Amino acid sequence: MESESHWMFDFFGSVIPVFFVVVLGIVLLSAGKSILQWNRNNQQPVLTVDSRIVSKRSEVKHTHHPDDSISSSSRTSYYITFEVESGDRMEFAVKGSEFGICAEGDEGRLSFQGTRYLRFERYPKYHHEPAHSYERMK
Repeated sequence: MESESHWMFDFFGSVIPVFFVVVLGIVLLSAGKSILQWNRNNQQPVLTVDSRIVSKRSEVKHTHHPDDSISSSSRTSYYITFEVESGDRMEFAVKGSEFGICAEGDEGRLSFQGTRYLRFERYPKYHHEPAHSYERMK
């Protein structure tokens, strides 16, 4: 009996630290990847180009808390795809407020730095038809 319990302590004494090191490595690798992307974006020039919004999408991620059967949370990510004059398309993550005021087909000036979205300034849409009240005055 004593040898079995001693074996259990040896097993958990060696497996738990290895598991901890693997999880810590995954977390550090993920953080390092994010820092490298941030640094690459900072080294890129800020570009502003004519573009058109060709699509919008949102992604909802749900999380259910296992210790509480009625509690859950969700997070929505918003993305806009722009087409530039060369025909290339670029998708950027944007804030919900920016997502809400943009529509497919909008044209304007897109500013970005690497993979980082900065802003989109829409061109005003002009109506070429004269106002009805103006025609009545003639």
